[in-house]
Amino acid sequence: MVSYDESKGKRAEMGSKDSTELFMKDIDTIISKIKSKNNLKHLPSLIELRNDLEKKYRENKIKINHSVMELICAAHLIESGFSVQIEAAVNGISVDVSAEKGLGSLMVELETGFVPPENAVDPLNYLKARVASKIVRYSGYSSKFVLGTPPYYILQIPPCLTKPPRFRTDEEIVSIKRLCDLYYTQPPVSVEEIRNARLHSIYVVDVDKVNVKEWEVNEYLGKASLWSI
Repeated sequence: MVSYDESKGKRAEMGSKDSTELFMKDIDTIISKIKSKNNLKHLPSLIELRNDLEKKYRENKIKINHSVMELICAAHLIESGFSVQIEAAVNGISVDVSAEKGLGSLMVELETGFVPPENAVDPLNYLKARVASKIVRYSGYSSKFVLGTPPYYILQIPPCLTKPPRFRTDEEIVSIKRLCDLYYTQPPVSVEEIRNARLHSIYVVDVDKVNVKEWEVNEYLGKASLWSI
């Protein structure tokens, strides 16, 4: 993988010294902004996450646009008293942000609206399936499951997954199963996972302002519906 080094007018290999310096410059910019807004007593936790991100970047495991959002979410949760990991393995799956406080746990998965070239002709359906599969696969592994997104993207959330599980009909479960199976079959999501899936809230992550605004799911969708076509 390569990234463009604008300061030198050339392309730099991901994980190389030049590329890593650029990555860490952006990470440190975000940390400086966070420091200017938040309590400095949490700085050691942020520095620990910073160093972990550098290690993962050198291993070509992460990209900057995702990492800055993860770091901002992590700072928000640390400020709320959580212990936080970024890109942690939980029950065999990689989670963008994993947090614990007392006996409770919280997961955040970030979605930016990226569509791979192979889905250029069905982007909306692909994004609905991607979001649905995240809710279905991940929400069973934590007390609270959150989707994070930048303010310039509207999450494509199937309406039935905004309901409490007890109100989800068999027809809706079959519909979600059919949607996810179009794109995700290794392994496929199970009917039981769909039946019990729960999305608790939405984080809107403003990178420019290093700010996280938490929305109740239906309130977010009510705002988002103004931009539906």
